[in-house]
Amino acid sequence: MQMLINAGLVALAYILGSIPFGLLVVRASTGKDIRDVASGRTGGTNAMRAAGLGAGLATALLDILKGAVTVWAAQILTGNDWVRMLTPIAAILGHNYSIFLAERDETGKLRLRGGAGGAPTVGGAVGLWWPSFFIIIPVGALIFFGVGYASVTTISVALIATAIFTVRYFMGTSPWQDILYGVIAFLLLVYALRPNIKALMEGRERFHGWRPWKKKETEEIKDE
Repeated sequence: MQMLINAGLVALAYILGSIPFGLLVVRASTGKDIRDVASGRTGGTNAMRAAGLGAGLATALLDILKGAVTVWAAQILTGNDWVRMLTPIAAILGHNYSIFLAERDETGKLRLRGGAGGAPTVGGAVGLWWPSFFIIIPVGALIFFGVGYASVTTISVALIATAIFTVRYFMGTSPWQDILYGVIAFLLLVYALRPNIKALMEGRERFHGWRPWKKKETEEIKDE
């Protein structure tokens, strides 16, 4: 019986993760289809591009809750550390490859669309240890404004979570499966962001930070 409950929790976590809050928020606020905007992803970053800061923050918060709720449900219904780890992983998979966003591409091949997984990764970490929110968000913000690339920030979320749970494991306050959560989440984020990583390596990735030398270069061009 417990095995069925565990399997059901993981399956429900995928379905919950599949809810495309970005699509719903943007459509409700602007009538736009977020899949037709910029990257076409359904996460908070693209929701902000499509409908403004408020829509982006609302989407990010709801996507964080997706990951956290799955862990909380697992903690209530089972004491299995593997299930606690697998439910937020399933939520990330649902977010990135939503069953509700199935479509066929130009070649007729079926694909599942979604986001990149950053917010539900934060949510999973929060579910496993709620104070991690107050570490991941500030450090992630520093990375975003310091580095200036949303994709790098998204990937760093999983690395920060891995570092948190590694420290907690050696302190004897978290099981080693929590570290594995961070590692798997990192691999999922890297896989989802392959196009961004390629663009970053080619110098085409969208930059959001501040480069003071850019102004100087522009002035020099104008002087010429």
